[in-house]
Amino acid sequence: MNTIRLRTPFEVGDKPLAEYPRPQFARDSYINLNGYWDYAIYNRNDEFPGWQGKILVPFSPESLLSGLPEGTAVLPDDVLCYRLKFDVKPDFPKAHTFLHFDAVDCKCRVYLNEKELGTHVGGYVPFTFDVTRTLRAGGNILEVVVTDPSDTSWHTRAKQRIKRGGIWYTPQSGIWQSVWLESVPATYLRDMTILPDIDRDKLVLKLDIEGEATCADVVVMDGNKLLKAQKCFGDTVVVDFDDYELWSPENPKLYDLAVRVGDDVVRSYFGMRKFSVITDRKGYKRLALNNKPYFHSGVLDQGYWSDGMLTPPSYAALEYDVKFVKAMGFNMIRKHIKIEPMRFYYHCDKEGILVWQDMVSGGTDYNFLAIGILPFVGIHVKDNKYKFFGRADKEGRDEFVAEMKTTVNRLKNCVSLAVWVPFNEGWGQFDSVEITKQLRALDNTRIIDSVSGWHDQGEDTSQLKSLHVYFKPVRIPDDKRCVVLSEFGGYSLPTEGHMFSPDKLFGYKMYKSPEAFAEAFEKLYDTQIVPQIAKGLSATVYTQVSDVEEEINGLITYDRRIVKIPVERVKRVNTKLKL
Repeated sequence: MNTIRLRTPFEVGDKPLAEYPRPQFARDSYINLNGYWDYAIYNRNDEFPGWQGKILVPFSPESLLSGLPEGTAVLPDDVLCYRLKFDVKPDFPKAHTFLHFDAVDCKCRVYLNEKELGTHVGGYVPFTFDVTRTLRAGGNILEVVVTDPSDTSWHTRAKQRIKRGGIWYTPQSGIWQSVWLESVPATYLRDMTILPDIDRDKLVLKLDIEGEATCADVVVMDGNKLLKAQKCFGDTVVVDFDDYELWSPENPKLYDLAVRVGDDVVRSYFGMRKFSVITDRKGYKRLALNNKPYFHSGVLDQGYWSDGMLTPPSYAALEYDVKFVKAMGFNMIRKHIKIEPMRFYYHCDKEGILVWQDMVSGGTDYNFLAIGILPFVGIHVKDNKYKFFGRADKEGRDEFVAEMKTTVNRLKNCVSLAVWVPFNEGWGQFDSVEITKQLRALDNTRIIDSVSGWHDQGEDTSQLKSLHVYFKPVRIPDDKRCVVLSEFGGYSLPTEGHMFSPDKLFGYKMYKSPEAFAEAFEKLYDTQIVPQIAKGLSATVYTQVSDVEEEINGLITYDRRIVKIPVERVKRVNTKLKL
């Protein structure tokens, strides 16, 4: 099958994604380790062959932006090795120094200055090593050894498949998000939970402090205007507000926050908002924002790039996608089976785009009977049948739970994050009733869409009745829950010169011209969506933001160069989606 490597219009440079990667927990201490590293790829049964060249981190070796030859792949029996030589100035290290990896797919062992720091398993979640005793002022050598079973094991893999095609994409491996260092004093703020409470006009902060500290100083700013400054004792801080603006997509108001613990200063931000489900005057359950019914008009976002694959070519590219969705009049993105760099969520917070966040799927081979046949005839299977759902391995189920906890902790303070989605279309689904209980215990401030699409486990499980409809008219079921259309559409338009796989295309309904595509899109909303809102429909997620490999059902091409439908036309459609 012929494929075309497409470049996006975003600049990369020799030090990609160099901006501070954690905008909601920022310090002045920062060394970015992205850039050119030595690499080697070889079969695990062979001896190390020596370094084979340079790879541009954090782009996976399978991606165009890595700089490796076309067709490079890390197979399940391969080993991928990295090495970076870097210098640290004498004034950088403080009492504690940490080495952060924001994502490495899938298993890795890390060495610094020939000392093993430890191992990590899980391709989509961040991890950190304490390198206080290992890092040196002056020259250092960092080495990472990676293996990736891709879809040959039960590990988290999302939409990667060695035999790609259709909705399954080329697997990638290795380092694919930023690598960086920070150093902190002996007493420092290890973590912080930000809880806006609009019902009581308060902001609650839960501080996780390491070291000896008798108090913390909290400062809240609105631009250059000081709103609050208070000295706090204990690990819970309550800030009273007399007057504030509510955050919403129409008014994405953010306030700056700074917390000082001893000599450690962390800069952050927050928005005052609340997500819930309420009953409207007609008796329908509705998604609510700030205690008022609010229709979520969203778009599915796979987060893939034609040159960086899972990794955006730049943070400006992430910002572009968020602003593109906003310009079209959508107020929500469903981040599909992927966890983005933190700056993605920052841009959603800043621009005013709600986020539905999927957990990343895993498990062994998915049974087509489970994910593709029974759901279409309305048969829902109990998800304690582990083998049927590709979840026979207890290690894989435990890994999912552990990664769910890490994901929630990672994203807990994101202002825009409105909905958690643990499972999608039966991919590695298991024990969703219990998983939903655990997720709600971790975070009861968001809405939970327990099983998006099908294999619904009943009204006691999820707050939402979540529908996927592609090949039949949209109908609102008789259900006591809030009804959402969490996937639909998928209309496709080939765009010559901007397709990854011109001789093999995938889409749910093909159109031959931009005008036919635009007319069909508008008709779909006018005839299928707008009439259902009065009958209880509370959210829609159109498939999808961009083309991805063979899939050509995006509103924009895979290389982000051609917008397939006039922005104003989509925006006009979205103005009709109101409660």
